[in-house]
Amino acid sequence: MTRITAWAPFANTLPALLLCACLEGGLVEPGLQGSGTRILFIGNSLTYVNDVPGILQALADSAGGEKLAVKTVAFPNYAVIDHWLDGSAQREIDKGGWAYVVLQQGWTPAGVCRDTLRLATKLFSERIRKAGGRPALYEPWGSEIRASQNQFLWSIESYRLAAKDVDGLLFPVAEAWLATWKRDPSIYMYEDGLHANPTGSYLAALVMYTRIFNRSPIGLPRRLVTLSGGVISVDAATARTLQEAAAEVGLAPTPDVEPTTPPVITSRC
Repeated sequence: MTRITAWAPFANTLPALLLCACLEGGLVEPGLQGSGTRILFIGNSLTYVNDVPGILQALADSAGGEKLAVKTVAFPNYAVIDHWLDGSAQREIDKGGWAYVVLQQGWTPAGVCRDTLRLATKLFSERIRKAGGRPALYEPWGSEIRASQNQFLWSIESYRLAAKDVDGLLFPVAEAWLATWKRDPSIYMYEDGLHANPTGSYLAALVMYTRIFNRSPIGLPRRLVTLSGGVISVDAATARTLQEAAAEVGLAPTPDVEPTTPPVITSRC
């Protein structure tokens, strides 16, 4: 069983944010959490639901050694190009001091969503490098419907291409979801058919930890308390499976990729 006792610092605002995601955008920008190597996350609700950056920070703290400080700039339902046009994330980048700036949007098939992801990543990369950081791409899972239709690979290809364009660090989270289901198809990682439940968010953070430190996550704690007050608890067997999946994809080199999937028409990325 997996549980979370709080989605802090979003516990009071998250339901409203999710309900109005397509109607109006409220910026979610908590203060810097932790101290150490600084990472800025730019994304949407797939980043801030369950506080994935906070889980990553807690994993680093629990492992000892180098620590991480994380901050999030996220709007509901935003693609990376929306952040570029909005300007809030650029101002945060320009403050400097970020080792990595992580870019995330939703399921991204070939076509306009892939094209705008690659364009926006290149625009942000120039800004990030100028500020002394390195771009990173957070490759999220697709919706439960996309998973049932075997459409994860379309989006995986898009994120690999975007990371390759800018020599960015890739967090292959969608690939870790597939690796988890290959080991145990019964592990359920959705909260509402789109967002991750705590199990899925814990897996995302494991992949990030593995890639940042180039270190196996096997043996990391299965219960974490984030600095914002959230509690993640994963049962022992599930935690082991997730850690093995994260190690498999996180420690493997990112395959070279060329576009192969056909374009898909979609209204949102």
